Amino acid sequence: MSIQHFNRKGQTFYLHQGLTKTGKPKYFFSQKENGTLVDGMPEGYEVYENPNAQVFLRKIPPKIITDQELSIVEKGMKKFSSLKYYKIDVKKNTIVIYGADQDPAGLMDGLPIALSARETKLKYLERHLSYSPLMQFVLLDEEKRNFTTMRYCFLGSVDDWIHIGKTDQLQNLVREYVKHLGQESYYSLHGW
Repeated sequence: MSIQHFNRKGQTFYLHQGLTKTGKPKYFFSQKENGTLVDGMPEGYEVYENPNAQVFLRKIPPKIITDQELSIVEKGMKKFSSLKYYKIDVKKNTIVIYGADQDPAGLMDGLPIALSARETKLKYLERHLSYSPLMQFVLLDEEKRNFTTMRYCFLGSVDDWIHIGKTDQLQNLVREYVKHLGQESYYSLHGW
């Protein structure tokens, strides 16, 4: 049976194999069933679904961020942040928090009174929200496990990550900064 992945939006992706210009195999996901489908996961690869439900096959990355550190951010978001709709992703030495681009309450108000029996309002939101990066914790010292905090700057002239804090232990940074997500104070965070 071919490799399939069902993303959070309920879409089915099939793993395909093609060839590079030099004749080496290349792999990609597509929603189309036709083509050369792959029956087994290529060794050293994994399925990766990004916060916006795009599906990729990628080489298994080295594990730099620990499960405990990821748990610190997840628990901190639940305890200190007012955001209800967010995604957390790990990229190399960085933990990134994404927030919903749409106003979930506005989307809920605009829904028809009776959704189909198969789909609740929450499932509808999960399928239709898109996410943008808001904050990240970057591991600077692998021995001491010290991180720095950055937020995404949405000014037209910047549109990039800016440092907003000192270097410290992750739990301290999470406690100090995630409370600003979804608040006006987020836009006042800067390191200069």
